[in-house]
Amino acid sequence: MKFGKICDILRSKKGSSFPLVVAVTLAMVIILCGAAEAIRLMIVAQGVRDAVQSAVISTINDNYDEVYHGVREGYSGAYLPSADDFEESLDYGDMYGRMDQLLGLRQENGYHAKYAGNAVEFRLSGLSIDLENMPFAPANPDNSKGFLADATIRLEVPVSFGGESLLPMIINLKVQAKYMPLF
Repeated sequence: MKFGKICDILRSKKGSSFPLVVAVTLAMVIILCGAAEAIRLMIVAQGVRDAVQSAVISTINDNYDEVYHGVREGYSGAYLPSADDFEESLDYGDMYGRMDQLLGLRQENGYHAKYAGNAVEFRLSGLSIDLENMPFAPANPDNSKGFLADATIRLEVPVSFGGESLLPMIINLKVQAKYMPLF
């Protein structure tokens, strides 16, 4: 069908354009519902990422009291004095506990889940934290590496469209934080 014929049908006063209008309206509703579900998934993922970022930053800040302040040398790391030397001291903290508090999660069956009524809104699992300490008295004190924390967590968000449950969106969120002394 050519575009001109469609315009003629729409301008016609016979009522034959009614099924076309209904079909276009239903197609638009389906497209908007799909877009709304995609936006919901992005909002949930962004909120969880922000909560993980906050928990990682809190973990980095918890290591503050054990950070050797080598400001003059231009480096810092988590070390404690031990007799005539320094030894590494890392505090991983309770990241799940912080995220449970921030997001209102419940722990069950190896997952930390958020519920909206009786339905699961999302589930978190597989938290992995890697703290990378700055070397003590490095040869190059450029502070480019610094005291880093990398966290990775698995996010599962159930997807539903048109009343049907589809496969869940499963992504791994990665967050990084760096401790840098200001003074």
